[in-house]
Parts: sequence; structure tokens; C-alpha cells
Amino acid sequence: MTENKPWFKDWFNSPYYHQLYFKHDKAEAEKFINKLIERLQPAKESLMLDVACGRGRHSKILAAMGFDVTGIDLATESIKEAKKFETENLHFFVHDMRLPFWINYFNYAFNFFTSFGYFNTRRENENAIRTIAQSLLPNGIFVIDYLNAHYAEDHLVHLSEKQIDDVTYLLTKWYDETFFYKKIIIEDDVLKKPLEYQEKVTKFSLGDFTEMLAYHQLQVQEVFGDYNFNSYHVKNSPRMIIISKKVIKKLP
Repeated sequence: MTENKPWFKDWFNSPYYHQLYFKHDKAEAEKFINKLIERLQPAKESLMLDVACGRGRHSKILAAMGFDVTGIDLATESIKEAKKFETENLHFFVHDMRLPFWINYFNYAFNFFTSFGYFNTRRENENAIRTIAQSLLPNGIFVIDYLNAHYAEDHLVHLSEKQIDDVTYLLTKWYDETFFYKKIIIEDDVLKKPLEYQEKVTKFSLGDFTEMLAYHQLQVQEVFGDYNFNSYHVKNSPRMIIISKKVIKKLP
């Protein structure tokens, strides 16, 4: 994969990506969103931004609750599919999270399912945080749902195989000091030869996120370790769900 063509450009546009990750967990996603909204208690007229929304799985759930939801993603095929479900309070746009979006507009911003950290440099990831922070109104809330790097290291399954419908996915995982990697080989009778993709996700710690968020006026309020909102534990929690608030410091 060349530098001009990052790995996620093709993979996120592939129907196999959505089959592998999102085919069977709609009920789990709804359960998590319900619990999150119950915890946040947003006003009925809240404006929400779903960053890296994919085909709009979470956006659609939020819109069905009555919120005004905007989803952005750089995968054109995903947004093309998501747009089929647009309504008066559900909107989708092709957009790269590293670039500014609407400024001082949203009450809430969300980034679900480790849809972050796949850029090559810290600066690119910082730019994404900047985009999200700028999109929020003062006192707006940003929630990021990320893997817990310590847990992921300790529970890494190096080789595995998944069969979904008539498609076989062969998964190889490893990591170094900076990134987690996953090689995905796809075998499908409709293919002339197997497809191969490789994912790369940055090993951000809670300290890393706290620092990046604070730099863009986002203060961490709460951290949870799973989709049931149990307390975060650095070694035992599978997820790192960070709730932060945009706090504008007044000049003395």
C-alpha cells in the first residue's frame, strides 16, 4: 500500500469490511446507544455529529430517538449506502475527519468502535481531535469509544478464522511499540483469487487521549471500560470509553 493510498481508503469502502464487523451486532449497538443516551440525558433538540459513521449504524439509532444527527465518513461507498436512509433529522456527508467541518454547531460528537487512530502520524490524529472540538458548541460533549491497548495486548489472538455466510476470513494479528496490526485474507467463491487487506491502529493510552483532548479544550469527565459502563481498569477493561466536555477557559 503506497503512502498516497492509505490502507483504510479501499478497506472501508469494501462490502467485506461491513460484513466482517457489523453483520450480527445490531442489537448490541442499540443496547450501547440506549445506555449512553440514558447516561448523557441530552435535550430532545440536541444536534449530534457521528464521526467516521460508516454506513450510519449508530446514526440511524440516534435519529430514531428524535435527535438531529449528522454522520461523516471518508468512505464514499459507505456514505452512498447511508444516504438511502436520510430523513429530516438524519444527514450524511463524505468528509475526512482530519479536515475542519461545521464550526461551533453540535451539542454532542461521537466516535464509535475504534474509528480513530489509523493515521500514520500523531499530527493527523491531533487534527481529527481538533475537527471534533471545533465542531462542538461550548459545553458540548465528545464521546470516543476506543480499544484498551493494555487489554488488547494481553488478549491478542494471533491467528483466527471466521466464516460469515459463504465467505471465509483469515485473520492474523500482531503489534509493535506504536501500532496494532491485522492482516485479513478473504476467500469467497465469487473472487478469482483471495483478497488481502491490512489494518493499522495506534496504541493510544488514556494518558495520550487526555493530553490530546485537553490541548483542544476538551476535559475528560468520565471513563468507562465496556459497553455496560463499568469502571475503566487499565488491565481488565476491553474498551476505553471517554466522555469529555468542551470547556472554554476565560482570559483573566
